[in-house]
Amino acid sequence: MLVLEAKLKGKQSQYNSIDEAIRTALFIRNKALRHWMNNKDVGKNDLQKLCAVLAKEFDFATKLNSMARQASADRAWLAIKRFYDNCKKQKSGKKGYPRFKKRGHSVEYKTTGYKLSADKKYIIFSDGFNIGKLKLIGTRDLSFYSPPQIKRVRIVKRADGYFCQFCVDVERTEQHQHSGNKVGIDVGLEFFYTDSEGQTVENPRLLRKSEKSLKRKQRKASKCKKGSINRRKAVNKLAKKHLKVSRQRKDFVVKTARALVQSSDLVVYEDLQVKNMVKNHRLAKSISDASWSLFTDWVDYYAKVFDIWAIAVAPHYTSQDCSVCGTQVKKSLSTRTHRCNNCGTVMHRDHNAAIMILNKGLKSTVGHTESKASGQNDLCLSGETPLSKLAG
Repeated sequence: MLVLEAKLKGKQSQYNSIDEAIRTALFIRNKALRHWMNNKDVGKNDLQKLCAVLAKEFDFATKLNSMARQASADRAWLAIKRFYDNCKKQKSGKKGYPRFKKRGHSVEYKTTGYKLSADKKYIIFSDGFNIGKLKLIGTRDLSFYSPPQIKRVRIVKRADGYFCQFCVDVERTEQHQHSGNKVGIDVGLEFFYTDSEGQTVENPRLLRKSEKSLKRKQRKASKCKKGSINRRKAVNKLAKKHLKVSRQRKDFVVKTARALVQSSDLVVYEDLQVKNMVKNHRLAKSISDASWSLFTDWVDYYAKVFDIWAIAVAPHYTSQDCSVCGTQVKKSLSTRTHRCNNCGTVMHRDHNAAIMILNKGLKSTVGHTESKASGQNDLCLSGETPLSKLAG
């Protein structure tokens, strides 16, 4: 599956209709969640049936396309299913009990409620909200696919406008020149990652570079009177700045992951538990800014696209053990040089860890994830979310 994205251009009245459709979709999602809370043994089909009941009970719900209502109920069920799965796996800590949402940012259509123009430069929404005809900006990729291949359409509201995402049923593959190169990578904060050859990629620290501007915009928004037009403008400017940082981070991660996979036949990385690592409040901001999880997700994705292997190994002792003789050399996080008293090896600790990660990937056949069998070919090419989270 591919997710192609285009910006929507229309009139303010059309944007207001989109906002109303988004609020209605959120209403149905919350109603479905309340129905599950109040009744026992409620399944996905029960939530689907609830959509028709809500359409009869509320006039504004009737305006939303029937399949869009079902898609909203599916979002509630995804949250419920995630909670059930965490309980079955006996996940430590909070299990992610489903919560009501105060604000919505998207509405999703399945196969009805919209129609593309013949040149695929316009899209027409035909439900009760009278959104009408909107121009698609940046749809050159969409012309390569037939309408039956488009399985879902989603309207997303962001700080800088409205966007349309198309879920296309097609498998993406690209040719790869196999060179036999095997590489292990150690992600970090000093460098974005260091590979087993000793080469490094600089950490861009995008949030840190934009922090001064973000703080200034945040102060300006806080000083404005609540509910005023000036506050709304200030908040929108702040949101646009955050959105720009997010897009810069994704652009860097995607290009870096693609370059890494294109130059290798095997990529081994650490299966880090970032959720636990950010509990260190001194490093949480820097770890989040580095976006390691996003990077490894795209490495897995491109590994399948280019038909190579990507393996995640356990991170235990990769920084402490010597990559030459295997002796454990204990060192604190501030110690950046690996010095082995047994064999005399001296190198950067990240380089030593990258070699250890590669050795683990080559030797271990248990407990690793293989991208060629993982099925993670569902990442958005020009949007911001993987397809697996498209209905989330």
